[in-house]
Amino acid sequence: MKFTFKYPAQFLLIGAIYFLAAAHSFGQDKDLPKDVYLASAIPDSLKNDANSVVRYLSDEVVIKGPGEAVIKHHKIVTILNEKGDHEAVVGFGYNRKYDTYSSITIQGYNAEGLPLKKYHKSDMYDGAAIDNSTMVTDERFLQLEYAVATYPTTIDISYEETLSSFISMDDWDIQHIEQSVQQETYKVSAKPEIGFRFKYKNIALNPIKVTTDGVETYIWHVNNLRAIKKEDGSEKWTILPSVLFGTNAFNCDGYPGDISSWQNYGKWVYGLNKDVCTLNPERAAEIKKMTDTIKTDKAKAKFLYEYLQKNTRYVSIQLGIGGWKPFDANFVDSKKYGDCKALANYMYALLKAVNIPSCWAVIGAGFNAQPSDPSFPDNHFNHEILCIPFKNDTTWLDCTSTTEPFGTLGPFTENRNALLITENGGVLINTPKSTAQANQFNSEVHLAIDSDGGAKAQVKILCSGVYRDEYVEHLPYLKTDEQKEYIMHMLNIKQPSAFDYNPGADNSGVKEVDLNLEYDKFCDIMTGDKQFYHPHVFDLCAFTVPIEENRKSDYFFETPMQKTCVTTIDLPKGFEIETLPVNQTLKFTYGNYDIKYVYDTAKNQVTATAKFTLTNHVIPAAKYNELQQYLDAVAKAQNKKLVIRKKA
Repeated sequence: MKFTFKYPAQFLLIGAIYFLAAAHSFGQDKDLPKDVYLASAIPDSLKNDANSVVRYLSDEVVIKGPGEAVIKHHKIVTILNEKGDHEAVVGFGYNRKYDTYSSITIQGYNAEGLPLKKYHKSDMYDGAAIDNSTMVTDERFLQLEYAVATYPTTIDISYEETLSSFISMDDWDIQHIEQSVQQETYKVSAKPEIGFRFKYKNIALNPIKVTTDGVETYIWHVNNLRAIKKEDGSEKWTILPSVLFGTNAFNCDGYPGDISSWQNYGKWVYGLNKDVCTLNPERAAEIKKMTDTIKTDKAKAKFLYEYLQKNTRYVSIQLGIGGWKPFDANFVDSKKYGDCKALANYMYALLKAVNIPSCWAVIGAGFNAQPSDPSFPDNHFNHEILCIPFKNDTTWLDCTSTTEPFGTLGPFTENRNALLITENGGVLINTPKSTAQANQFNSEVHLAIDSDGGAKAQVKILCSGVYRDEYVEHLPYLKTDEQKEYIMHMLNIKQPSAFDYNPGADNSGVKEVDLNLEYDKFCDIMTGDKQFYHPHVFDLCAFTVPIEENRKSDYFFETPMQKTCVTTIDLPKGFEIETLPVNQTLKFTYGNYDIKYVYDTAKNQVTATAKFTLTNHVIPAAKYNELQQYLDAVAKAQNKKLVIRKKA
C-alpha cells in the first residue's frame, strides 16, 4: 500500500503478522505478585466476551529531547482461546538508522503460572519491511510467534527501545476488541520545553503529575476494564479507548520541526518539498508546448494527470529522510516511478510548468479510516495526494492511481480531513464527501426461460466509483477461472452451467461489463403445470444486518450507492403468468428501494425494474433499528416469486 509518511517505530502488518499496537517494552518488574500469571486469578467479570486479558502492563516513556526517547515496557497477557492467539505473535517495527531494541524477553506460562519456554532477541526473525511495491527501505521488523499448545496460556513480554528520531509518539491503545484489562500503567516524563501533550479518545482519565528536577512526569492507571465487543459494521476507532500523545518539538533524521499546530507542521513539510518541485527549464518548456493548444486550465490539468497515469508507476523507496522528503521531480520525470509523495510532487511540478498552482496534501488513507483530530496535531498520515484550487471549484487528484478518473478520489481518501501544505504552512481541510451518484451500478438483464426450467441470460452492467474499481483495478490481474468466481461472489449469482465474461469499454469513469450466462436449471420449484422463479439473476441488495436492540455504534458502509436493474423475462412458449410479484416502494431515512413488475401479454414478457439507493455511508446508531428493518423488508421484496403455468 501507500505507506510513506512514517513514524520510525510504526508497527507494520506483514501477511498474518500481528504487531503489538503501540507497545514499547522493557524489563521484568521484580515485585509482581504471582497472581498475575495464574489464570484462576482472573475475575469472572473480565472473562465475559474476552479472548485475552491484559493482566499487567507498564509503559515508561522518557523523552530526552526532540526526537529522542527511551521506552521501557512490560506486558503480561493471558490468552483464553484461539481467537486471542494474535497476542502470541510478537513483532516490533523499527528503522535501522535510529531505532534499536534491547533486553527483549518473551516468556510463556501455563494456567498454573509455571514457566514455559523463554525467547530473546536472538530468537526472533529480523527482516526488511517490504511489500510488492517497495524497492528498498530502512524499515525492518523483528518477529516471533509463540506456539500456544493449551488454553489458557500467559505470555510475558518485555523490552527496551531507544529512539533517536521521530515526529509523533505512538498512542496508548488501552485494549483491543474482545480483550479485557486487569491492570495497566502508562508513564511519560519530559521537560516542559519539549511541549508534551495528550488527549483522550473514548475514555476519560486523570493523570498524576509530578515534577522533579525540572522534569514533568505524568502517570495514568486503568483497572478492571471489561472486554469490548465490536458491533457489526462499526469501526474500532469509534469505540476503543486510547490516549493520544505528542510533543510540540521534534527532530526527524536531523531535520528539526514544530508540530504544536497544523500550520507549523505544514511549514516543515513545505520546507522538505520546496527545493524538489521544479522541472528543469528545458523539460518545463516541453510540457508547456504539450498543452499549448488546450484552452482551459482544468483541461490542461486533466491532460497532465492522464499523462502522469500513462507514464509513471508506483514504487516505494524509503531511505533516511526519503521517508518524508519526495524525490526531485526531475528524477521522477526521468525514471518514471516514485512513491505517493514523489508522484504527487511530480504532478505539482507538471502543473507548475504550465502556471497552474496546486498544493500537496498529506492524509490518513484507508476505507473509513480515523480522521485527523483538528485539536491535536500529529503525524499519523500514510499517504499524499494533490489539491488544485481552481477559481470555481477544487479538484483533488490521487497521483498513485493509474485508473482513477480525473478529479475523483474514492472512499480510500474521501470523507475525512487532509493537511494542505502551503507556503504559509498547513491547513486542515475536508476532502470531498462520497456520494451515491459517484458510485453507481446500473444493469440490464435479458432472461429467456425455457419450458424445462433452464434459462439464458444476457447481462450488461455500467458501473462507476467503487463498482468500477472492482472491474478495472482487481479483475484484470486474475486468471479466467478466478475472474468467474470473483464476479459470481461479488454479484451473488446462482451457479451457471456456462459463463462468459466480456470486459467492455471504460469511458469517462464508467466501465461496461457484459456477461452471458446459461442455466440448466434456473427454476426454483416445478410442481405439476407450475414453475416458481426468483425473477432476478442477481439482487441489488444482497445483505442484511443483525437485530441489535441497544445499538451503541454507528454503522459504516464503504460508500453511499445507487443501483438499478431492468430485467426483461421472456416466458417459454405455451406458458403464462399465474402470479406476478407485487410492486413495492420501501423508504428509509438514508435511502429507498423500489421494484415494479409489468407483464406484456402480447409479448408474453415480464419487465422488472428495481432501484436501490443509499444516500449516506454512515448510519447513526439511533437509526440502526430502522436500517435493520428496512434491509429485512428489501430482502423479502427481492425474494418474491414469479409463478408461471402451462396454458390450458
